[in-house]
Amino acid sequence: MKKYSLLVLVLLLVFSISVLAGCSEKPKAVEEPKTEAPAAAPAKAGAPTEVTKWVMQPCFDSSDAGWGLGVVPWIKAVEEATEGTVKIELLPAGSITSGDEAFGAAAAGMIDVYAGWATVYGGEMPEGMLAFGMAMGADNHEEAWEAMWGNPKYKIGDIVQKAAHDRNLHWAGWTNQGPNAAFTKFPVNKLEDFAGHKMRAGGPQALFFEAMGGAPVSLPGSEIYMSIRLGTIDGTFWDTGGIDDMKFQEVIKYAIMPGWAPAQHQETFINLDAWNALTDWQREKIDGIFQSSYFETSQLHADGVQEALDILVQSGGEVITLSDSEIERMRVKSVEEVWPKVADKSEGAAKGVELWKLFLKDKGKLK
Repeated sequence: MKKYSLLVLVLLLVFSISVLAGCSEKPKAVEEPKTEAPAAAPAKAGAPTEVTKWVMQPCFDSSDAGWGLGVVPWIKAVEEATEGTVKIELLPAGSITSGDEAFGAAAAGMIDVYAGWATVYGGEMPEGMLAFGMAMGADNHEEAWEAMWGNPKYKIGDIVQKAAHDRNLHWAGWTNQGPNAAFTKFPVNKLEDFAGHKMRAGGPQALFFEAMGGAPVSLPGSEIYMSIRLGTIDGTFWDTGGIDDMKFQEVIKYAIMPGWAPAQHQETFINLDAWNALTDWQREKIDGIFQSSYFETSQLHADGVQEALDILVQSGGEVITLSDSEIERMRVKSVEEVWPKVADKSEGAAKGVELWKLFLKDKGKLK
């Protein structure tokens, strides 16, 4: 009996020691399943909460056809595309700076947006001639778009955009104002008929007129009407849709079509610092209306061209449309004598002139 009692006692002692040992061990930590922290969701692109306000001053006022048919529709398109996050205050020339200085004022940041003609017409950017309209170049806005932006074989617009960026500007708008033509007191049926006459002409107009044997006269737009009436000059070069705004039908007799630049264009530039201050979304939206705005405003101008010519005829004037053979003669003379003068003004202009030549050859207009 003692033997069994001793055995039980030993077993109890061993069990007690095991229990005590187990209680003294630290429990093993239960491992949590490893999980990756969720990646932060990318910020959704969209309209910013702040509104950007710009001041726009073209180099002209509301009497110019480019105001209601070009600038105003472009502003509306920008504000709608950016969902009201970009607002533009439109002021006439002279509000902040003179019309002649407006291009430079936009580059310097005195104003945010400029509209006008960035050519040596204003003395600032010779590459702008490529966009303004080459002498006897594109016949309409469809051709102009193809050469400047639509066809990757040419993309002349890239040259103009680079020149703009080099001047602290971004080219953001474009419109074809229709033919820039001669409006005269004398008939013109062939290029020799220009010889010996004095006409108001600036920049690219003057280059063309000189090549045709004329004597260009530099005058502010406000002095053209009276200068024609007094006989100081025999006429002027002007965008056709704007002649009735200037009352030229009262002092000239003839409109010479299709014009020395059958598709004259106006450009819109934004100060590059102001442009870069926008969000990516806003810049994308504004660039996105470049083409649609171009075709919309170009059609508005086209409608205005016919209206202006009708007013001229109703006032006793006459529209002279040059023959196909005479247009070809003027084009050849322009390419041979006017275009090289454009090319001489900058490396970019020279490259663009060669691309314009290629375009006209591909269209069968040059040999």
